[in-house]
Amino acid sequence: MSLEDKFKAFEEKNKIAELGGGVERIERQHNAGRKTARERINDLLDPETFVEVDKFVTHRAHDFGIDKNKIMGDGVVAGYGKIDGRLVYVFAQDFTVFGGTLSRANADKIIKIMDMAIKMGAPVIGLNDSGGARIQEGVESLAGYADIFYRNTTSSGVIPQISAVLGPCAGGAVYSPAITDFILMVKKTSYMFVTGPDVIKTVTHEEVTKEDLGGAMTHNSKSGVAHFIAEDDEQAMMMLRELFSFLPSNNLEDPPIKACTDDPHREDEKLQTVVPDDPNKPYDIKDIILTVIDEGNFLEVAPYYAQNMVIGFARFAGRPVGIVANQPANLAGVLDINSSTKAARFVRFCDAFNIPLVTFVDVPGFLPGTTQEYGGIIKHGAKLLYAFAEATVPKITIITRKAYGGAYDVMSSKHIGADVNYAYPTSEIAVMGPDGAVNIIFRNKLSDEEKKKAVEDYKNTFASPYKAAALGYIDEIIYPKQTRYKIIQALEMTQNKALSHPPKKHGNIPL
Repeated sequence: MSLEDKFKAFEEKNKIAELGGGVERIERQHNAGRKTARERINDLLDPETFVEVDKFVTHRAHDFGIDKNKIMGDGVVAGYGKIDGRLVYVFAQDFTVFGGTLSRANADKIIKIMDMAIKMGAPVIGLNDSGGARIQEGVESLAGYADIFYRNTTSSGVIPQISAVLGPCAGGAVYSPAITDFILMVKKTSYMFVTGPDVIKTVTHEEVTKEDLGGAMTHNSKSGVAHFIAEDDEQAMMMLRELFSFLPSNNLEDPPIKACTDDPHREDEKLQTVVPDDPNKPYDIKDIILTVIDEGNFLEVAPYYAQNMVIGFARFAGRPVGIVANQPANLAGVLDINSSTKAARFVRFCDAFNIPLVTFVDVPGFLPGTTQEYGGIIKHGAKLLYAFAEATVPKITIITRKAYGGAYDVMSSKHIGADVNYAYPTSEIAVMGPDGAVNIIFRNKLSDEEKKKAVEDYKNTFASPYKAAALGYIDEIIYPKQTRYKIIQALEMTQNKALSHPPKKHGNIPL
C-alpha cells in the first residue's frame, strides 16, 4: 500500500466516523427538531478549537448478533476545546448511532475525558441524548454508568460539571446529570425520568405522557431537577456558554473577571421607591437586582421553580457573584421546603467555586402549615442555614424590608458569618410581625385603643433597622440608591478573605 493510499484510507475512515449513524439517521434527528452531536459541539465551542479523542472506537460486544454491526465512535463524540478561549472537556451522545446507548466502549471514552478534566482542572460539559443502557451488553453497560457516576462524585466541587439533556435520558442515565452542578433541558425535545410511562402504567396504573412525566417544563417547574430551559438546541448551547462565563475552571481559581464599562458609582433614584411604604404590599425583588448589577445582565437559575426565592449569577464591577434573594412578589417571599433546598444547593455551589454571595432579604418567616411540617420544613430549612454558615466565600447581605424570626438568622445574617450586612431604612428586623407580637406579649388584655398604641410602639422599636444597628448586627444603614456602590465596596474589601473551618472529612448536612 503506497503512502498516498494510506492517507486516502485514513481520510475515508475519518469521513465514515464523522457521519455516525449515516445520512438517513441524521435526517431523522433533524426532523425531530434536534441537532446531531457534532453540530451541537460546533455551536458550543469556539470555532476550530474542538479536538476529538477516540474517534475510531467501536464496541466489543458479541451477543445477539451485535458484533456484525460496528460503527466508529460508537454513539458518543468526546474531546476538548475552548469557550471564550478557556479549556473545557465535552462529550456528546450521538443518537444516530445505536440510539446513543451506553456501551462499555463508549463509557470508557467518557471516563477518559473526565479523568483528563480532573487532572487538568477544567470543567466538563455533557450533552445527553441517549436511549439508556445498551441492553445487548447487560452488566457491562451498567458498570460503565457507575464508573461515570463515581467520577461525577469525586469531581464534584473540584471542577464545574454541566449537563444538557437534549433528547431522552432515562433509567440509570439520569443519575449522572443529577450529580452534576447544573442541568439544562430543551422544550418539547428532551425528557428525563427513572421509569417511563409504560412501566408506570403497569405498576401503578397511572396514565401519563412522556412530556408530563419528565419534560423540560416538568423538571424546571415541578420537580426542580433542572435549572435552565431552552427553546431549541442552538439556544441551549448559547445558554451553556453564558453560564460558563461566570464560572472558574476549578476550585483553586477565582471566577473570570470581565472588563466593566458600567459605572460602579451609578445611583438610580427609582430604587428609593421600589420598596413600598405599606409593609404588606408586594414588589418585585428583581427590580432591585437588575438595577444594581452590571448592565442588568442577570443569569437566573431555576426561574420557574420555587419562585418565592430568586437565585442566579451576575457581576459587580466585572466580578461574578451568586445572588440569593427572597421574592416578595411570590408567596410574600416566605421560606418553604422548595425555596430552601433551591437556594441551599446554589449557595454550596458558589462556595465550592469561590463565587461571592450577595443576599437580598425580605422574608416574613417560614411558611406555616401541616404540609410543610410533615414535609420536613425543619430539616429542609436547616439545609439553607447550614449552607450559608458553611460558606467561606465573601458574603454580603442587604435587608430591604422584613427579616422576621428564624428566617432572619437563616438568610445570611451576621451571626452565621456574613461579612458585611446592610439594611435599608425600610427594613424591619424582629422576632415576628407587630400584631402577632402584641397579642403574645399582652395576651389580649388590652382595649382596642391600647392595642393600637402597643402595635405602634412595637413598630417604632422593631420595625426598623436601628435596634440591630445599635447592637452591631447591621454594619451600615444605606439609602437604596447607594446599593450598587456599597456592594462593590464590600466585595473589594472582602476579596482576600481567608477563613477555614476545623479540619474534618466533611460535615453531615441535613438531607
